[in-house]
Amino acid sequence: MTMVSFVVANYNYAQYLPACLDSALAQDWPGIEVIVVDDGSRDDSRRVIEGYGDRITAIFQQNGGQRVANNTGFAASKGDLIVFLDADDTVEPDFASSVVKVWGPNVSKVQVQLIHMDSAGKRYGAPFPAWNPVPTPADIRRWTLTSSEYPTPPGTGNAYARTFLEKIFPIGPERDSFTDSTTLPLAPLMGDVVSIARPLVYYRRHGSNDSNLTANPALFAREVARAMERQETTTLFADRAGVTAPPADVLRRSWYVLQLRVASLRMAPEGHPLPRDGRVPAMIDAVRNIVLPGSEPLKRRLKLSAWSLATLAAPAPLAKRLVRKRFGA
Repeated sequence: MTMVSFVVANYNYAQYLPACLDSALAQDWPGIEVIVVDDGSRDDSRRVIEGYGDRITAIFQQNGGQRVANNTGFAASKGDLIVFLDADDTVEPDFASSVVKVWGPNVSKVQVQLIHMDSAGKRYGAPFPAWNPVPTPADIRRWTLTSSEYPTPPGTGNAYARTFLEKIFPIGPERDSFTDSTTLPLAPLMGDVVSIARPLVYYRRHGSNDSNLTANPALFAREVARAMERQETTTLFADRAGVTAPPADVLRRSWYVLQLRVASLRMAPEGHPLPRDGRVPAMIDAVRNIVLPGSEPLKRRLKLSAWSLATLAAPAPLAKRLVRKRFGA
């Protein structure tokens, strides 16, 4: 029987852990294990975790961050498929069985749709990513090679083949602190990514999420730097595996990175990390990328291009307003 391992890295999420763990334990697939790595929590997490007894595997360690906690959890796991379940998220009872149904020997990752929920567990919004049509593994591999991006859910929305993760784990300290930064871009290059167009995960948004980029203008530069680091990691592991890596200039073809570049150049240009970048090169990319292959539909490309050009050309006060409007503040 195919085993699915849910690896939960927890840090001070005692209030959300019961819903998370209960959802993993309620799977309608018999072959599951739940591993909780408590990363030095200082709240009531230990009491919550110990309350589950031998229904879960509990590991307590000093705080080292998500990367270290997931390294520990993966090393302790036995599953053929691994889900890094965020401690504040929940999964539907048929998550594991749905993933197993489409999994095969050439699959590196199965991805599903998510629905947002707030801190109280109230669900809202449409399922995302909004796949229309549902991408094929070939689509996803092509988009990764041409633009470094493809429509993928974060964190819990992904189930990885153990055979894929064994090629890149443990993730070292020279890599990004978030596991996704290594696994998501590499999965299409080392196997097939299969998409299930059904919301099987509830993705919690709350005050502790690190998602408000406009709170500090320097965060845009940080995200550009992280994209550069992801690309470096992707190239390194692809070369080691003997598979084709994206070209060196692939980040300049990415619509997601373009938005971050524009915001960084207008909000805090002195800290912008991308070499030989500036407002004029970004304008050129905003026009050129409209006709390059990628996952974004033409209508959205035109909108992103118009926003990028307007923000790059606008006086500083207006440019900053456009950035704040685009990123939700």
